[in-house]
Amino acid sequence: MLEYLNVNHLDYKRSKRTPRSRSWKASFKEYYLDLGRYIQHYATLKKAWNDLETYLGQRCPRMISSLKDGVQEEDLNAMEDQISCKLPDDYRCSFRIHNGQKLVVPGLMGSMALSNHYRSEDLLDIDTALGGFQQRMGLKHCLPLTFCIHTGLSQYMALESVEGRTQYEIFYQCPDQMARNPSAIDMFIAGTSFSDWFTTYVNNVVTGGYPIIRDQIFRYVHDKECVATTGDITVSVSTSFLPELSSVHPPHYFFTYRIRIEMSKNAFPEKACQLDSRYWRIMNAKGDVEEVQGPGVVGEFPKITPGKVYEYTSCTTFSTTSGYMEGYYTFHRLNNKDEVFNITIPRFHMVCPVFKVSTVRMETSQNEYGLNEDEDSTDTDEYEERRIVLDIPPSTGRCPRHI
Repeated sequence: MLEYLNVNHLDYKRSKRTPRSRSWKASFKEYYLDLGRYIQHYATLKKAWNDLETYLGQRCPRMISSLKDGVQEEDLNAMEDQISCKLPDDYRCSFRIHNGQKLVVPGLMGSMALSNHYRSEDLLDIDTALGGFQQRMGLKHCLPLTFCIHTGLSQYMALESVEGRTQYEIFYQCPDQMARNPSAIDMFIAGTSFSDWFTTYVNNVVTGGYPIIRDQIFRYVHDKECVATTGDITVSVSTSFLPELSSVHPPHYFFTYRIRIEMSKNAFPEKACQLDSRYWRIMNAKGDVEEVQGPGVVGEFPKITPGKVYEYTSCTTFSTTSGYMEGYYTFHRLNNKDEVFNITIPRFHMVCPVFKVSTVRMETSQNEYGLNEDEDSTDTDEYEERRIVLDIPPSTGRCPRHI
């Protein structure tokens, strides 16, 4: 039984400070009565929290200091009484270990930054989550798990199987911008349960799947095969989907990508070069192709020397749920401007998460909706211009720095 609770004798003594006169058996019995209902979840979630704390303690110690101590059973019972909904045992178990975090930046549940947009999600404590519990149509019986103070973005957990949602699944809300009814809310699915959602995220963090950049967890996904080496220069790409800048209706899926350009430290000094231009070939899921050429990258013309790394962030949009980009950079040698050559950018795919369409849309006549299926993919450097043309609501957050 003890191994299922993932608590060894020393951990137990530290947590309970049991008197010497009391038997270990009696102490364990008390401990089991307190946490025994979580026997199916405790070991998994305690390990996830331990792994996360160990990893972040070495890389983001400030984030660890924002974590709150766990709550008691009576606190969770009182929460259930107030919302008149049952909390899943895995959620309750996790908050017995840690009651979320303080509303600070950076958030425990990951960040994302563009030149004019910044998101960082905090894991909400039960009191803050209670204040955001939804009863309105479109989000009925939904509890916020995260919150970004810059964008207002939250991930919600459905506490009941209503409005087309499955009980306990987790999602980003996505208002139907083509509906007249404000309760028409589509959903990008983030997890099928709290345990699935949290442990998957932790695994991505502690295995290095999500990079740590300036003491923050960035939710970029790197495909290890998405690497191309041309001569002494290697290019690799990581991508991320931004739900807060995307919509299902109209179909507009926003992705950001982070590119790393590195010259081998063993390269000869005369191999030093400077980037002149970029070429992109962009294809959506329909097979439509767009070609983009332009000077530099994000307004810069980086110089690459042996051992040097240059990284930048950019973005693109699709009107289909997936697409890919590939291309090349054109460089010239610093000691010979006439020596011009191309460096391959590997093909990288972008796929939006599974989503669910609002039941309001499915129950409403199609005559109440407009249709706009035009392709809208674009290279980042034209993003601001295209965003205005498409009348996409501007982001509510501003990035205080360039990553």
